[in-house]
Amino acid sequence: MLSYIIRRTLMAIPLLLGITVVSFAIMKFAPGDPTSLMMDPTISQADKAKFMERYGLNDPVYIQYFKWLGAMLQGDFGTSLIRKGVPVMEMIMNRMPNTILLMVVSTVLAVVISIPFGVISATKAYSKLDYSVTITSFLGVATPNFFLGLILIMVFAVQLNWFPTGGVSTLNEPFSIWDRIHHLFLPAFVLAAADMAGLTRYTRSSMMEVIKQDYIRTARAKGFKEQKVIYKHGLRNGLIPVITIFGLMIPSFIGGAVIVEKIFTWPGIGLLFVDSAFQRDYPVIMGLTVISAVFVVIGNLVADILYAIFDPRIEY
Repeated sequence: MLSYIIRRTLMAIPLLLGITVVSFAIMKFAPGDPTSLMMDPTISQADKAKFMERYGLNDPVYIQYFKWLGAMLQGDFGTSLIRKGVPVMEMIMNRMPNTILLMVVSTVLAVVISIPFGVISATKAYSKLDYSVTITSFLGVATPNFFLGLILIMVFAVQLNWFPTGGVSTLNEPFSIWDRIHHLFLPAFVLAAADMAGLTRYTRSSMMEVIKQDYIRTARAKGFKEQKVIYKHGLRNGLIPVITIFGLMIPSFIGGAVIVEKIFTWPGIGLLFVDSAFQRDYPVIMGLTVISAVFVVIGNLVADILYAIFDPRIEY
C-alpha cells in the first residue's frame, strides 16, 4: 500500500507542474498591473526601475516562473501585494483550519444523510418514499449554493433568528463549542447540499443493481434478516461507485467553499480567494491554486485507498 501511495504521488507531480504553469501564465498575462499596488503612485521612473530589478520583474517570464517554483518547493509562496510584507503561506495557514473544519463537517453531513436515504430509496423503489427522495435529490442538485445559502439566511437567521447570519464565532465572547457549532451549521449544510443530493442518487442506483445479484438472493434464502442482507452483504459492494464520487467531493468542496464562505463571511481560504481575486493579489491566488491542486490529488488518493478497504478483491 505504501509503495502504491508513493507511486501515485509521483505520478501527480506532472499534473501539479502543469497547473502551476497555466496559473502563472494567466497571472502574468492578466489585465492590469499588480505591481502598481506595491509602489507609491508618485515614485520616480528611476526608483520604479530599481524596484522592478529588485523583485526580478524585468526577467523573462520563464525565469520568473522557475524562481517562483523554486521558492514554492521550499514552502515560500512570496508575500502579499496588498498586505505588504505578509507571507502568503502565513495567510493561507491562518485560514486553512476554518476551511478544513467546514469541509470535514460538510462531508460527514453529506455521507451520513445521503447513504441511508439512498439505500432506503433503493429498497423501496418506485414507492412514494422513493419518489419523495428522488424529487428532493433533484431539487438539491438543481439549486445553486449561493441561492440556497441566501434563502437559509433569510429564513433561519433573519426571520426565525435561530442561527447567526455569518462569521465563525460570536464577537467578544469566550470560546464555546456550542457557539462554534451554531455558526457552522448553516454554511456546512449549504456546502453539503449538492453533494448530498448526488450521493443519494448514486447510492440508490448502485444499490438497485446490487440487490438483484445472486449472492443477495442466496443470503435471503439462508434466512438472514433483511437488514443484515442489505447493510452487510449489499451495501459494502454498492459503495464502490459511490467512493469514486466521494473522492471527487473533496476537491469540489474547495470550489464550493469559495461561494459559501463569501456568503456566510466564513474566514477560510475560499473567502481569501475571493478577496484576493478582486484585489488582484496574484501571489495569494497562485498559492491557493497550488493548495487546491494538492487537494485534488489527495481526493483521488483517498478514493483509491477506500476501494481496497471496502472491496477485498482490490489489491495494490
